Amino acid sequence: MQREEFLQQLWLDYIHHHPDVGALRLWPMNAPAEYLTLLTLNLAPFAANDLLPTFGHLGYRPMHRYAMADRGLLVSLLAPPDDGPWLVVAELQLRTLSKQPRERLADLVGNTHPRDTRGKNLLCRGRPWAMPDWESYRLLDDAHPLAGWLAVMGPSVHHAGFDCERLGKELGALDAELSTAGLAGSEDRHHGIFPVSPLLQYRFYPTCSRRLAFAEGDEHRIGLGGLALVQKRLSGDHERTVELLLPHHTRCEIT
Repeated sequence: MQREEFLQQLWLDYIHHHPDVGALRLWPMNAPAEYLTLLTLNLAPFAANDLLPTFGHLGYRPMHRYAMADRGLLVSLLAPPDDGPWLVVAELQLRTLSKQPRERLADLVGNTHPRDTRGKNLLCRGRPWAMPDWESYRLLDDAHPLAGWLAVMGPSVHHAGFDCERLGKELGALDAELSTAGLAGSEDRHHGIFPVSPLLQYRFYPTCSRRLAFAEGDEHRIGLGGLALVQKRLSGDHERTVELLLPHHTRCEIT
């Protein structure tokens, strides 16, 4: 698999779950995302350390790692070899969950079919384990919203982030257009999984909730992620906007 094919598969899987994003016509269809946020967990073969060699074969270089103990996350920032989207790989640490939800999520992952534990498309072919029942989802969501999300979505794209400067519009104008399109933005800098640096203006837009069928046949409507807009507060530097995304104080050494 080539990097372009990988990105296309990630994007198609993302808009399949977020059709309201796919329907937007507020910027050119070929406008690249600034970054794609991939949510996974620290269990093989979906752990970040297991995935990094695959990303390396696709041309991505690990740039920085961030530890966010209050969110139970380790986040890796990966740069492409060109001007394309960066990858923000957020890995939920299961040890931050209490015993019962930790074991429930580990059981789900442990039931993954062996054929779904191999290949470069681990993060773009849908949930690789059976759908949990509603009780299990509620247990996991109460323990940590990202644990509940992972249980029903599997490791995949949680949201795409777009740089307003690259889209050629100010954040305020795009915010108004997204509101008209039915997406209400939040300035909460923890809403899109991780905290966001004060060096950026930021909005997160939850997409419309979707009705899903759980293991015992009952259906429930839940939120599945969204999209983000970012814009530098100071435009004089030469860094990509995504390089300023995460708070500097959360950065840790890459070992």
